[in-house]
Amino acid sequence: MAHAISTRRSWLAGLFGLALAFGSFPATGPADAADAPVVVFAAASLKNALDEATAAWGKETGKTVKISYAGSNALAKQLESGAPADLFFSADLAWMDYAQKAGSIRPDTRVDLLRNAIVLIAPKDSTAALDLKPGVDLAKELGDGRLAMGNVDAVPAGKYGKAALTNLGAWEAVKDKVAQAENVRAALLLVARGEAPLGIVYASDAVSDASVKVVATFPADSHPPIVYPIARTKDSANEDAARLLVWLRSPAAKPFFEKQGFSVVGSEKKS
Repeated sequence: MAHAISTRRSWLAGLFGLALAFGSFPATGPADAADAPVVVFAAASLKNALDEATAAWGKETGKTVKISYAGSNALAKQLESGAPADLFFSADLAWMDYAQKAGSIRPDTRVDLLRNAIVLIAPKDSTAALDLKPGVDLAKELGDGRLAMGNVDAVPAGKYGKAALTNLGAWEAVKDKVAQAENVRAALLLVARGEAPLGIVYASDAVSDASVKVVATFPADSHPPIVYPIARTKDSANEDAARLLVWLRSPAAKPFFEKQGFSVVGSEKKS
């Protein structure tokens, strides 16, 4: 019994720490009251766009939305452990697949909503200049500095970044210079503070912070397509979550995402 209590306390402590870092969880389980907030677990890279979009929806409907931001990997595992949420908005397909296999979401509500790109960033006063093509010498540009990225084994932006660097033939030379962060916004912060001379983040992250600049954009064919799926969770009892999901897919939400550098699936310009 004591061991079980200790384990539960450890789990709750970890969950509370995540809430403090990226948002707030409700005091009870999944929303089941008519006026309860819609609880969203969302990838850290969505913060600016989703904050503005849900604020607009709230103003329109009078409803409240509570969002907890973190790496998609951390959120998927929290859902698997029973953390309460109504919607899961992932930064890649793999972690939504994970949540679906774990029985954490309702597959019939799942939809691919957004696309993004990954870029190489530097502090705004940097003179760094690189052409991201095969054979690029990124290690030389870094010198003794570090390359800020999301965790390359778990965080979607980190996985995309490693794939791109591998395809460009640059990974082996820089892998020991990588500063791996728990999510893409943490990687962005390392560059914004000047603690890393270069970083790999989403184009939407670069838009969100005026203290960094884009050095170059990774070729789209150097990494898997960057797709953001969203779904309602299996245990959600809040019907406002279904309404919010419909609204996020509507033309009304599109400007909030495009303003932050995302493109909406199905509405991309044809070349």
